[in-house]
Amino acid sequence: MKVLVVHNQYQQTGGEYVVVRAETALLQRRGHEVVEYRRHNEVIEDYSLLQKAALYFSTTWSKKSYREVRELCRTFKPDVAHFHNILPLISPSAYYACKDEGVPVVQAVQNYRLVCPGALLMREGKVCEECLNGDLRPALKHRCYRGSYLQTRAVVRMLRRHRRRGTYEHVVDRYLAATEFARQKLIESGLPAGKIAVKPNFVLDAPEPRFEGEYAVYVGRLSSEKGIHMLLEAWRQGGAATSKRVPAGPAGLVVVGSGALAQELRSKAPANVRFAGEVPHEKAMEIVLGAKFLVLPSLCYEGFPLALAEAFACGKPVVASRLGSLEEIVEDGKTGFFFEPGDTAGLAAAVGKLIESPVLCSEMGQRARAVYEEKYSSEVNYRQLVETYGGVATSKRVPAGPPSGLSQEQK
Repeated sequence: MKVLVVHNQYQQTGGEYVVVRAETALLQRRGHEVVEYRRHNEVIEDYSLLQKAALYFSTTWSKKSYREVRELCRTFKPDVAHFHNILPLISPSAYYACKDEGVPVVQAVQNYRLVCPGALLMREGKVCEECLNGDLRPALKHRCYRGSYLQTRAVVRMLRRHRRRGTYEHVVDRYLAATEFARQKLIESGLPAGKIAVKPNFVLDAPEPRFEGEYAVYVGRLSSEKGIHMLLEAWRQGGAATSKRVPAGPAGLVVVGSGALAQELRSKAPANVRFAGEVPHEKAMEIVLGAKFLVLPSLCYEGFPLALAEAFACGKPVVASRLGSLEEIVEDGKTGFFFEPGDTAGLAAAVGKLIESPVLCSEMGQRARAVYEEKYSSEVNYRQLVETYGGVATSKRVPAGPPSGLSQEQK
């Protein structure tokens, strides 16, 4: 099978890029031909003021992406196009390029951008679903994309125009939500339930599990919605309450990742917190393998944190917020513990349970590994991918034409 992979890469490498890379490698290992169409947001830094202003329009319809993707479809002749992120450089015009060449479209959903311009269903540190009914005015009012009214308006314009055109309903053949929770949110927003399947994230090359460890670990972006401030405060509180609450020594908690809050967090962190910074994915896996357990203190709805799948693969239980998709992935008391979002004392208590009972921690880690093998291995993921591709590749396609308000000349 020939697969065209389409991805607009973020300036900061994250879990979504790792997923794209892993799926591409998985397909190639199984003998499929894969061609990537990738654009990178780092080029925006060198744009002129005029080019940046033009992004307001090209976010809705990129003539460059349409031409280049259509040409790829003509020359490579893929059986299916698998889309990941398309904001802001690729745009939904690439869907139409595929459809106009008779290539079915699969869209992976790793966040909530299709229903929320800010992508997180979160505002002011709390879950927000005001735009879930299709009315995007709250996003404009609160400048939910990058804190900018103009940039938010560009995303709102894209969503509104393509909703009116029917792009998301008729041009995309299949959506792959990472969890059932995310699938339900997409359905609530009006996307057709019959087009939305669930395909979790996975670990391409799982190491041999290790059911013991020396520290706790956090892996992720250093930003407020991830609950990182609360995590450090819980570590401080737990350590003050009892020496057994948190691992002793300078590496009690290892924080892997980077972000805007990195410098602030380093200056305020307790002594037994070590910051590893942004490291290659392979190094991050080594750090997880050496941990007792993973902590996910998110305040926002997650998609499917890749770090969670990696923790399970390494045989590590997870302490997580009782929120959204995390409730679907972690089984309380069996593969980890929950605490209420924002509850620092509850987080410290959940951490304490695993610290004070190494046997319990090991048993949970073994169950986590079994869940990985059942649900999140590369073998399981590969079957899900090829079933999805096979299901859409046989569909007959009709050229779509440009969205309303866009002429053929604009292509």
